[in-house]
Amino acid sequence: MGPYEGDVPSESIDYEPVSVKDVLVEMKDTSELLIDLSYSAVLHGSEAVAREVLTLEEKMGVLQMRARMSLMMAARNPTDTERLAPVLGVVGGAQKISDAAGDVAKIVIEEMGLPEAMRAAIPEAVEMLVRGSVARDSDFAGRTLEDVNLESRTGVRVIAIRRGPEWILNPGPETTVEPADVVILRGPDQSIAEVYETYTGEAYEPPEVDEPGVADLDRAVDSIVHMKNLSELAVDLAYSSILFDNVELAKEVRNLEVEVDALQSRFEAWTLRAAADADDPVVLRGLIRLGIATEVISDAALEISEGVLRDIEVHPVVELAVKESDEIISRVEIAPGSPLVGTDVVEGIPDTEVSMSVIAIRRPDEGWLLVADSETELVAGDVLIAKGTRTSAETFEKLANA
Repeated sequence: MGPYEGDVPSESIDYEPVSVKDVLVEMKDTSELLIDLSYSAVLHGSEAVAREVLTLEEKMGVLQMRARMSLMMAARNPTDTERLAPVLGVVGGAQKISDAAGDVAKIVIEEMGLPEAMRAAIPEAVEMLVRGSVARDSDFAGRTLEDVNLESRTGVRVIAIRRGPEWILNPGPETTVEPADVVILRGPDQSIAEVYETYTGEAYEPPEVDEPGVADLDRAVDSIVHMKNLSELAVDLAYSSILFDNVELAKEVRNLEVEVDALQSRFEAWTLRAAADADDPVVLRGLIRLGIATEVISDAALEISEGVLRDIEVHPVVELAVKESDEIISRVEIAPGSPLVGTDVVEGIPDTEVSMSVIAIRRPDEGWLLVADSETELVAGDVLIAKGTRTSAETFEKLANA
């Protein structure tokens, strides 16, 4: 198979002193963007977004090589070697995520075939993710994101920018958007078309959606969407577990990996049953590739957190990676009699005075519940994965344990 059009050529990489902390943080951000872009490419049938995944995959390869070189230079004695081993797990896991995301993107690029039911499976509440090139005469060209102030007005935000071969991940308010920049936009359906057209000068064409016609295929698609969401959560928790040296989060990564494995088994069974009723079973090939790649991502998350599970002391370069941010992910279990029992959680926000956002709930009798786009009432025994400041997290944990 020949190279993909637009592929970034492999570059020679020589050792140069770099901050391991900065490389790890950049690998984390790149991993999360890779997952977002690759699944969006498949769910919306976008070859342009799929090709951006391949440019990011090349970037991850460079980051991985630089990280390995720096870690080899940092190991000066057996103690260093022991404490750096988990960091190599982070590097290896990030590379597996990158490879899996590339495999997902190639479903679209190679026209491997994917049931239309995949697109029908996108919940209405899920935000769209689109890619576009900034026109020279765009009203947004040459302006900072703060000046444009898109998110507060439309709910659409710029989550990444590619400027030539370079990526700007997590652009901030002072980031200026230049003509010819490739912007990755995320936001609600009702707003994204207008924002896309203002940036690019081109009309936005939403993906067409057909309803699924095979019951087993419908269940397989629901399963893969849930696997994707759980794998994303596992990656987020895995990085947080090693960055904050939190064994409880690492254990939840293991729980998620077990859940994704179980979903993978059910997904395979439903896909095989659907093949018997499908007009063209070959179209299921892409769905099978998607299931395999999704399971690889959850395995990679477990590899990232392995050092914490084995109780290996975190190297100082990892501790440095989180000192600049006050936001953390925490795990709390609601005890009987806690004031949180009976509390409503709507779109991830609990009805309390504590400024925490609940990402997911593991309910002993029901499994994992992702709460970003739903509402529920907390019960005793719920294990909550929440994001917020260190101070809020400490207060939230006291409430849960009361």
